[in-house]
Amino acid sequence: MVQNRTLVAIIMAVRHSLDCSHIPFSMPEKKCTLYQNWIHLTFMHWEVQPEKIQPHLPEGLELDLFEGRAYVGVIPFTMEKVRPRMLPWVPFISTFGEFNIRTYVVKNGIPGVLFLTLDAQSRVTCFHAPRSYGLPYRHAKAKVNVVDDATYSWNSVRTNGGESLVGTSHASGAIQQASPNSLEYFLFERYSLYTSHDGQIHRAYTHHLPWKFKNAEAHVKVNSLLDSYDLGIENSLVPEHIHMSSGVEVCTWNVHPIEVIQ
Repeated sequence: MVQNRTLVAIIMAVRHSLDCSHIPFSMPEKKCTLYQNWIHLTFMHWEVQPEKIQPHLPEGLELDLFEGRAYVGVIPFTMEKVRPRMLPWVPFISTFGEFNIRTYVVKNGIPGVLFLTLDAQSRVTCFHAPRSYGLPYRHAKAKVNVVDDATYSWNSVRTNGGESLVGTSHASGAIQQASPNSLEYFLFERYSLYTSHDGQIHRAYTHHLPWKFKNAEAHVKVNSLLDSYDLGIENSLVPEHIHMSSGVEVCTWNVHPIEVIQ
């Protein structure tokens, strides 16, 4: 019996250990609070003028640039099996479509993501996350369908306002992993997010293995989701950079305050 308990303890320790060798800053020592999978993702990016995106940043955050250029991303995907650590996921609640618009920021040398919106199918998440974490979730009928191994279709309509994203994406070529100093590394390899909440800048850490992705094409039929922001994008139906990924397993920590907004 003692040997069995020891074996279980070893298995659990290995399961909860995290490989952080690819992350360019220290992660929290305490265990993460949530597990989830991000699956069936399409990454669509446009270059934007820094002065267009700057008004959307909370005071205290610095816009992160790649070779002097700012980017905004639109990412439809499925959030799968969201659950607190040590608890099971719940069918029909823990898995839902999520479509987000994000840009890239840095604070105290730690690069991260800032979400302009997260449109999601989950009413639980849309109620809880803005109040607890300051994340700008909005309820939408959002779904990603897997047409085949290389093709996804996605459709989201916001409940209040009707902002929509509709289209399909098709991957091609070999599976890649971003090289350091590349644009893909800048866009994908982000292990923190920032938000403003209760008059403070908050940071939350996320952990997953490096992204594996393919180049892709996208046929965007409707993108009033992005058009609802005045970002100076000439054609929201034609992304400049498109990639697809089958997904990653993720663990996240709670947001924590790092600076009072003046």
